[in-house]
Amino acid sequence: MTVKSFRLPDVGEGVAEGELVAWLVEPGERVTEDQPVADVETDKSIIEIPSSYDGTVTELLVDEGTVVPVGEEIIRFEVDEEAAEPTETVDEATDTAAETTDESEIEPEVAGDSEAVDEVATPEGRVFAPPRVRRLAREFGVNIAAVDGSEQSGRISERDVREAAEAEGEADEGAEETPGPKPFTPSGKSAVSKGGESVSGAGLAGNGETTTATRSTGSETETASRERTAAAPATRKLADELGVDIDAVPTDVERDGEPFVSPTDIRAYAERQQEAQAADAAAVATEGEAAVTGAEAAGTRIPHRGIRQSIGEQMASSKATIPHVTHHDTATVSELVSLRAELKPLAEAHGAHLTYLPFVMKAIVRALAEVPILNATLDEANEEIVLRDEYHIGIAVATDAGLLVPVVRNVDEKTILELADEIVDLAERAKNRELSRDEMQGGTFTITNFGAIGGEYATPIINHPETAIVGLGAIETRPVVEDGDAVVARETLPLSLSIDHRVIDGAEGAAFANRVIEFLENPNRLLLGST
Repeated sequence: MTVKSFRLPDVGEGVAEGELVAWLVEPGERVTEDQPVADVETDKSIIEIPSSYDGTVTELLVDEGTVVPVGEEIIRFEVDEEAAEPTETVDEATDTAAETTDESEIEPEVAGDSEAVDEVATPEGRVFAPPRVRRLAREFGVNIAAVDGSEQSGRISERDVREAAEAEGEADEGAEETPGPKPFTPSGKSAVSKGGESVSGAGLAGNGETTTATRSTGSETETASRERTAAAPATRKLADELGVDIDAVPTDVERDGEPFVSPTDIRAYAERQQEAQAADAAAVATEGEAAVTGAEAAGTRIPHRGIRQSIGEQMASSKATIPHVTHHDTATVSELVSLRAELKPLAEAHGAHLTYLPFVMKAIVRALAEVPILNATLDEANEEIVLRDEYHIGIAVATDAGLLVPVVRNVDEKTILELADEIVDLAERAKNRELSRDEMQGGTFTITNFGAIGGEYATPIINHPETAIVGLGAIETRPVVEDGDAVVARETLPLSLSIDHRVIDGAEGAAFANRVIEFLENPNRLLLGST
């Protein structure tokens, strides 16, 4: 039997992490390849993560509720020897996906180093190495394709990379020494990254002065003074990028009698510095919190992450970027109420649940065709207003995680009944958080129906990069003045239209709202296709 590790795969769309919401298996349970083992929530949806192996779960490495970076090990399986070999391809694919995310999202400083990437470019052929090993090869300047793997099936380990780097360093020993810090090829493993340690240091790097490095382990403090530090050029570059004094980084490893620092040591030291800064900030916050009264400080705390955090960031970005102007108006929709009541039984006979929303969508699309500036997006990078040719209408759906906005595409090409069916399907899947990212992107205009909960008017926030959104109040019987002085009871629909004032003038917004109202007040035009 062989124990195989499984890492959180790259789910696409630039997602760098996800919250492990629930385990679907437990230790000792037998699973098959492609069987879902966990639910992971990204910033848009909940995704089932399938197993890559046939085997038995031996260990769950992450607690539910933990935010896990792509590429991190989350579960281990025990698989048969015969089954272990073929799954290398799957494992490799997972590693490669994780590596891609590591380069582009988690560690942009590595991906941005085009020289380093070119230096270790892998030629055509299969290389079995996990992301951490590939990353180490880049840091050491080792061509991973030329490294012989010592593990099963030729898999390359960190030790293989270090030994290859050391061999290259020995080949260069005859080179003439130059003054100043001497470049060394890394080998060995630093003890700095031991768990539980916190590191702090002081000193000036590269100026010939003595630097004191301090390591605090909780029970004792070690200090070391040194004037020189052995490190590879790539390591020194990494230290500069992270703002780390390389001579202040503690290490127990030596090369040619001088303290040797690896990229792992640099990263660990930088992390310790960040943790120390965070601890200081927390201490200051705690001191300030002590001045707050118990009534103000008390309360239930809910993690602000996942979909809820994504919604908040989108709303904050929209409000900060777009100068919102909201136009309020009211449509008298007594005829629409009567028409819907007449068509509802017919729709039910076709298995459709007919609401007012399909009629509103049709009215909006007809009005957008006449006032196309409201069906536009602003390309800020190219300083262009893009008048969209298609009509993809987003519908805001209230869920436990907040408002999600699935998109109904090509509304102008669909019938009232087709729209009714699609709206129900999207709304149900939004509430169950089963929507894909594609189903929530590409909208050209958005509708939010706060009237379903109650209320008349609001100031909807535009779904950036769109330039307009309309909010629907509750359809209720209200007093309406007709024929100049007669006050009668009519069903009315309040409308709240928010526009991006960088793109749309108030007069254009009002003209659009007027056309929407005309279509809603004369709904037969929507059915006949006339204007």
